Amino acid sequence: MDKILLQIAAELQVAPRQVKTAVDLLDGGATVPFIARYRKEATEGLDDIQLRELEARLGYLRELEDRRAAVLQSIDEQGKLTPELRAAIDAAPTKQELEDLYAPYKQKRRTKGLIAREAGLEPLADKLLADPTLDPHTAAAGFLNPDAGFADSFAVLDGVRDLLSERWADDAALVGPLREWLWAEGLLRSKLADGKDPNHADHAKFRDYFDYDEPIRTVPSHRALAVFRGRTLEILDAKLVIDEEQVPGQPGLAEGRIALHLGWRHAKRPCDDLIRKTVAWTWKVKLSLSLERDLFTRLREAAEATAIKVFAENLRDLLLAAPAGKRVVMGLDPGIRTGVKVAVVSDTGKVLATHTVYPHEPRNDWDGSLHALGQLVAKHGVNLIAIGNGTASRETDKLAGDLIKRVQSAAPDFKIDKVVVSEAGASVYSASEFASKELPELDVSLRGAVSIARRLQDPLAELVKIDPKSIGVGQYQHDVNQGELARMLDTVVEDCVNKVGVDLNTASAPLLAQVAGLSPAVAASIVRWRDAHGAFRHRQQLLDVAGLGPKTFEQAAGFLRIRDGDNPLDQTGVHPETYPVVQRLLEKLQRPITEVMGKADVLRTLKPEAFADEKFGAITVRDIFAELEKPGRDPRPDFKVAKLADGIERIQDLKEGMTLEGTVSNVAQFGAFVDLGVHQDGLVHVSQLAHKFVNDAREVVKTGDIVKVKVLEVDLARGRISLTMKLDATAGKGAARGDNGFRPAGRDERAGRGSTRPAQQQPAAAGAMAAAFAKLQGRG
Repeated sequence: MDKILLQIAAELQVAPRQVKTAVDLLDGGATVPFIARYRKEATEGLDDIQLRELEARLGYLRELEDRRAAVLQSIDEQGKLTPELRAAIDAAPTKQELEDLYAPYKQKRRTKGLIAREAGLEPLADKLLADPTLDPHTAAAGFLNPDAGFADSFAVLDGVRDLLSERWADDAALVGPLREWLWAEGLLRSKLADGKDPNHADHAKFRDYFDYDEPIRTVPSHRALAVFRGRTLEILDAKLVIDEEQVPGQPGLAEGRIALHLGWRHAKRPCDDLIRKTVAWTWKVKLSLSLERDLFTRLREAAEATAIKVFAENLRDLLLAAPAGKRVVMGLDPGIRTGVKVAVVSDTGKVLATHTVYPHEPRNDWDGSLHALGQLVAKHGVNLIAIGNGTASRETDKLAGDLIKRVQSAAPDFKIDKVVVSEAGASVYSASEFASKELPELDVSLRGAVSIARRLQDPLAELVKIDPKSIGVGQYQHDVNQGELARMLDTVVEDCVNKVGVDLNTASAPLLAQVAGLSPAVAASIVRWRDAHGAFRHRQQLLDVAGLGPKTFEQAAGFLRIRDGDNPLDQTGVHPETYPVVQRLLEKLQRPITEVMGKADVLRTLKPEAFADEKFGAITVRDIFAELEKPGRDPRPDFKVAKLADGIERIQDLKEGMTLEGTVSNVAQFGAFVDLGVHQDGLVHVSQLAHKFVNDAREVVKTGDIVKVKVLEVDLARGRISLTMKLDATAGKGAARGDNGFRPAGRDERAGRGSTRPAQQQPAAAGAMAAAFAKLQGRG
C-alpha cells in the first residue's frame, strides 16, 4: 500500500499524507463529494477532480498489485522465479509490462515450439544460434526423432525455427521496445473492404477512410473510433503498417530491430539463412499481428477514454445549464400527424393541464391550435414555452411565435418567452417505470411534453431521471466501454447534483439517489417518509427514515436543503456537524442567525482563525462564512434565451454570410455543433472558433452556450452547415479552411492519405469540415 500511495502522490503532485488520508476516507465509505466539500481540512484541500483521479488510480494500482502477486505465485510454483525476474516483476509499472514478463511462464496449449522442445531440439537451437558457422543440416542429423514428427533434417530445422520464434516472441526485453517503436513509427491505415460498394448509403459514411493513413500515435479519438466502427461493420479494412520501401530479399525495419536485439547480422555463414528466416517468421507469424492487436487496443482505449471524457464534460455542462426557475412553463412535444402534445406545469413542476393540438398536416388546424393554447396560457399564467427539437420542431416554434404575438397583442405587459430545448431522452423517460409511477394518469405520449417543460425549469432535477447515455451529448457512445462510460457518467451526475444541492422536500427519488451516501433504496425511503409525515422541518429528522443511519446522515446531510424549515442553516451548505461553529460565531456577534445570513459586511469583520478548533480548522470556517454570505446559492448561470431568426426554418433558408444566434448542442475536440432551429445542427470547426489556435473546442464553448455564428457554407446535398464564430470571416467555398493557419497537432483531416506536417502549422483543410460532419453522421 505504501508503494501505491507514493506513486499516486507523485502522479498528483501532492503529499503522500494527503493521499493516505483520502484513501482512508474512501475505504471507510466516504464519497468523493463529501470528502471534497467537508473534509478539506483532513486532505489539505484536495478537490473533487484530484479525488476522482485518485480514486481511479487507486483501483487500477490495486488491481495491478493483485495481478503481480498472482504472477509471482504462479512462476514460483513452477520453480522458475529468479531474483532478477522477481525484481523485474516488482518494478513493472503497468499491466501490459507485467503480462510481457509473465508471457514465457503462462500455461499454453501445445504449440509447435513446445513440441520441438519436448522432442529435445532446444540444445540444437542454442548451438546453431551461438555458432552460425555450423552447417544446419549436418548438425540437425544428430537430432532426428521420427516418433515426434522429426524424421529428417528439414523437419528438425523447422522445429528449431518454431522453438526460437516462440522464445523470442515471449522475450519481454524484445517485445516491449518493439511495441513502443511501432507506436512511435507505425501508421494506422484503412481502406474500403474488398467487394464493398463505395456509393452504398451505409458505406458512404466512412468515405473519409476509404484511403486513409495517419501515424497511430497522433490519431484523434473520433477518427480512431470511426475506423474501428467501420472495421467492425466489415466496411473498412484496417492495418498497422510501417512506412518503408520494402526491398525483395532484404529484411524490413521490424525484422532488423529483432536481429539487432539478438546481436546477429547476416554474414553469409552456413546458418545465417536459417536465422534470417526464423527472424522473419518471428515477425510475420508471431509478433506483427499480436503487436498490432496490442496497439489497436491501446489506441481504442485512449480513444474511448477521450470520447468518454468529452461525453462526461458535455453532460456536466448540460446538467449545470441555467435553470429557468420558478416559472409556469408550457411544454410542446412536436408532431405532425399525431399532433403536438401539450403540458402545462406549475412553477414547482406540478402538472396543471395537458392537451393535444393539430396545427400541421393533415388537419392544419392552426387557428384552433392557437385558440386552445391561448386559453391554457390565460388560465394558468404561462410565461415560458419549451419546444422539443424533434420532428416538426421549427413549425411548432412558429406556432409558439404566433401564440406569443396573439397573447401580447391582447396583454402588452404580459411577458412570455419561447425556447427550443433538446428532447433527447424524453421518450425514454416517458416509457420508464419511474414515469409511470410519477405520472400514472397520463398517456405515455403526454409524459414527454411534461419532461420537456420541466427540463427547462430545472435541467438537473429532470435529466437525472433519464439514463445519461440517452441524453444525446456524446459521440460513438455505443462503441466505447459501456461499463467505464456508465461509471464516468454516474460520477458526473453525482458531482453535479451535490454541487448544486437538493431540496429535501421536493426532490424526486432519482434525484435524491444521486446525493452523496444515498442509495436508491434510501432515497425511496425518504420519499415514503415525506409522503407519510409531510415536509421535513429540520435535517435531524432524516435519522427517522428507515435505513438512514448516522454514517449515511454524515455523508448526505450537507447536500440536502430544507427551505422555510425550523433552522435557517438547513437551507445552506453548512454541514450539521459544524453548527456549533456557527453558534460560537453568533455568540461573538450577539445576533440571531437571520441577521447574519446574507450579510457579507458583517461576516467580513470576522477572522476565520478565531473560530477554528481541533476538529474544524480555518479552511472549514472559511467555507462556512462563504455559505452564510450567500445562503443556498445556486452555482449555475443565469437563464438566457437564444433568439432564433424569423423565417429561418429549414436548411434551405440558410444563405452564406448570414449571422445568426444559436445554442451549442454538442462539443467534440474537432469543433462545436450549433442548433439554429433548422433540424440540422451546423458545425463550427475548431479552426473557426476564435482568432487564435484552439486545440480543443471546449476551451471556447460548452454545451448549452448561446453563440453568434456566421454561415460559411451550406451543402444541401449532404445536409451539412459550415459555421464560424469569427464573424469577420469570408463565406463561400473553402472558407472553412480558417484564416489563422493553425490546426491541432497531427495532419490534414481530409479523406485519403494526409501529409505529415509539423504540429500546429497545418492549414485547416476544407476537407476537415467534411471529415467532422462524417463523425456527426456516424456518432452513436
